Amino acid sequence: MNVQRIRVPVGFLYGLVFLYFCRPVPYLLGAGLLLAAAGLAFRIWSTGHLKKWRRLAVQGPYRFTRNPLYFGSFLLGLGFTLASARLFLLILFLFLFVLLYRPVMRREEKELGDEYGEDYLVYRDRVSLFLPGRALAVSGHEQESRFSWSRVWENREYKAVLGYFIVSLFLCLKLQWSI
Repeated sequence: MNVQRIRVPVGFLYGLVFLYFCRPVPYLLGAGLLLAAAGLAFRIWSTGHLKKWRRLAVQGPYRFTRNPLYFGSFLLGLGFTLASARLFLLILFLFLFVLLYRPVMRREEKELGDEYGEDYLVYRDRVSLFLPGRALAVSGHEQESRFSWSRVWENREYKAVLGYFIVSLFLCLKLQWSI
C-alpha cells in the first residue's frame, strides 16, 4: 500500500469527522488556535527555505529537523484537535499521523539519499528526523539559502494559511452557536 497516495484523502476524511464532532470550549479554543498558529508559522518558515529537488535544504528550520513541514503540520493539526475539545479526536489524530507520516518520512529519506547522496547521509546523521533537536552548524550558500517570501508563494503555502483561517473561523462560529 502506498501511504503517500492515501494520506491526503484520509486527512480530508479526518477533517470531516473533526468538523462534525468538534465542540470547542473557550479556553481550549484559544490554546489550540495558538498552537495551530505556531505550526503554521513553522510551515511558512520551512517553505521559505525550500527549493524542492533543486537544493538540499539545510538552513532555517531544516537545521533542527529533517521534516519541518511535517512537524509544522503536526502542530497545526494538534492545535486544531486540542481546540475541538474531544479526546477521541486527539487519539484519532495522533494514531493517523503516526500511521501515515512515519512511512512517508522514511520513503522520502530514501529518495533524498538517492538524489543527494553523501551530502544527505551526513545531514541525516546530524539532524533529527521529526522532533526539533540540536541545531546543525552549516556554512556556505547563506545568500541562496535565506528565507524568501517568493519561495513561500512558489511552494503554495498560501493554501495552509487559507486553511488555518477557514478552520479557525469554523471553530469560532461553532463555539458561538453552542452558547
